[in-house]
Amino acid sequence: MHFSDLLTPARLRTTQAFVDALEAMNIKTVQDLLLNFPRAYEDLSQVTTILDAPLNEKVTLRGTIGNLKLVRTRTRKQLVQAKFSDETGETLDTIWFNQPHIMRMLSEGQSVTLTGKISENGYKLQMQSPSFEDGSRQMTLHAGRIVAVYAQSEQITTRWLREKMALVKDCIQELKETLPADIVESEKLLPRSDAILELHFPTTPEKLEEARARMAFEEMYAVQIEALERKKVWQGEKQERLKVPMDIELVKAFFASLNFTPTGGQKVAIYEILKDMEQDRPMSRLLEGDVGSGKTLVAVAVIENVLSRRGQCAIMVPTEVLARQHSATITRLLLNFHTYIQSDACSSAGIKAEHLKTMRAPSVALLTGSVPQSEAEEIRRRLASGLIDVVIGTHALIEDTVQFKDLRLAIVDEQHRFGVAQRQRLKDKGNPHFLAMTATPIPRTLALTAYGDHDLSVLLEKPGQRKKIITKVVSPRERHTVDLFIDHQIGEGRQAYVICPLISESKADEMAEIKNVEAEEKRLKVEFPRRRITKLHGKMSPDEKNAVMAEFKDRQFDILVSTSVIEVGIDVPNSTIIVIEGAERFGLSQLHQFRGRVGRSDIQSYCYLFTTSASQAHSERLKAMEQHDSGFLLAEIDLKIRGPGELFGTRQSGIPDLRFGGLLNVDLVVRARKAAQKMLS
Repeated sequence: MHFSDLLTPARLRTTQAFVDALEAMNIKTVQDLLLNFPRAYEDLSQVTTILDAPLNEKVTLRGTIGNLKLVRTRTRKQLVQAKFSDETGETLDTIWFNQPHIMRMLSEGQSVTLTGKISENGYKLQMQSPSFEDGSRQMTLHAGRIVAVYAQSEQITTRWLREKMALVKDCIQELKETLPADIVESEKLLPRSDAILELHFPTTPEKLEEARARMAFEEMYAVQIEALERKKVWQGEKQERLKVPMDIELVKAFFASLNFTPTGGQKVAIYEILKDMEQDRPMSRLLEGDVGSGKTLVAVAVIENVLSRRGQCAIMVPTEVLARQHSATITRLLLNFHTYIQSDACSSAGIKAEHLKTMRAPSVALLTGSVPQSEAEEIRRRLASGLIDVVIGTHALIEDTVQFKDLRLAIVDEQHRFGVAQRQRLKDKGNPHFLAMTATPIPRTLALTAYGDHDLSVLLEKPGQRKKIITKVVSPRERHTVDLFIDHQIGEGRQAYVICPLISESKADEMAEIKNVEAEEKRLKVEFPRRRITKLHGKMSPDEKNAVMAEFKDRQFDILVSTSVIEVGIDVPNSTIIVIEGAERFGLSQLHQFRGRVGRSDIQSYCYLFTTSASQAHSERLKAMEQHDSGFLLAEIDLKIRGPGELFGTRQSGIPDLRFGGLLNVDLVVRARKAAQKMLS
């Protein structure tokens, strides 16, 4: 039924303007109206007396209207005045400003329910512009109960919506159940129609909470069904070539080739991934790991297992700087391993698999937009013929000209920076097993929703003996002290990052005080005349960025001034200080990512969060950075403060817009996922 069918002048005294206003709120049918849930509630269920009512607080009274009259003031304003009395015999004055129509709505001696704030006017009690209802009604809508508060427009008020909702409330029973009957029963949920009725016309706080819980489960269940169906589509048909048996002896040898012991979390993640890859359907797994938790090592162990079966691997990352860094790290780990398995140390370690000795050293290639065309063409030719085992690159990997002979594993680092279409194009290269990795700490609830089509592996421990980074929120007045400390640390042979929100000075007045790379580089050259200072930002060419990072890593510079381009993956162990300017402009997760650029060795590291003003240095949100070094805990705090859309960017994150707040409820997400899995199986 279209809502305009109810909006006739005879029945509701309304006009086409109301129909248009409702359609602007996406309410076109009666069902749309019933599913337009309240945004909040007011508990007006406690009816009090004039004697007991507190002053200047919203209260609900029941009584009788008397001495009703319309008064014109000297300034030609119209006032409706009346005396209100309740069962105790006490009275108060009521007054409505410029609402002469109230004379038609009230009558002398009428029983009413009033809601408003009582104030003192001289020796008299007064209530100005109270809302009211006919006290003879069996069920009140606007007072004497828990009252629904709806989102409003200029034309449509929350009171108007309550009244229209009452007219169509019987239609609620016609709304279909959306959950399977056995899930409603096993989860002890209210039937859908009962829950919706309770949301619009709450009876008790407990029943209202039960209704909200039912609708939150319904929302999350739908999200999980969609995620699991996406996973099913991704996995597609069975393919025997995808089976990559887990080689335990190879994994043991890989661990033995390292000069440290992998963490328990790394070992579990490697096992989970390799177990997935033994199946004949493409794996879809997300590897979450805090900054410095060793995701790359996990990836290399898995890559080695694929190479032992003559499969190819592709690793796609968002920036060229990160691609080059991954290329250097992964190539080093692979070559170290192959040197080890050919050595006497491997035999003496008791590794039983003789086939390891016959494995050839892997061929690794780097393919990015800046690779010369002739070199890129040669890489593509060798990939198609199977002569390259591992390719690491940026978006260049998903160009149509890139083909593989037998792509078994695709790894995407920082997946939230790539779109769904880009991931699909990588899949089209051979329907490989898929591993997404992220150092952006994602609360478990979000991981199971926005990335619900993945299975989940999490790295919580950090390898080695790395020290906790000392973090301090500082105001601009403390800058000289911090500068002296930085200069002393550089004198000890260390290096520092300085992060600015902007590249150059903004013309906008509200951005005038925000630090920028170009101005800060000039200031630092004056402040530190004996130190070597360089800069890095997104407008530089890939070659320029790579040159700057290579020189900084080789200690040719002491201070690197940069934008957020260094947020992910940059690894310079000698850098032990990071200064973040305008820290209040960044979310906690991003600040934690910045902080992860230091503390990458066993040397004590420091993070200074400079605020734009002194008052911002007392922010509880920023103080959380001083107290916590767990990216996952900080992400949870950020999620509660900022919400998922702002935290990850709604457009590219795939995070659903949920009306009942289920993203903060781990138990709800897990229950809904289990129910969805049960239904689809």
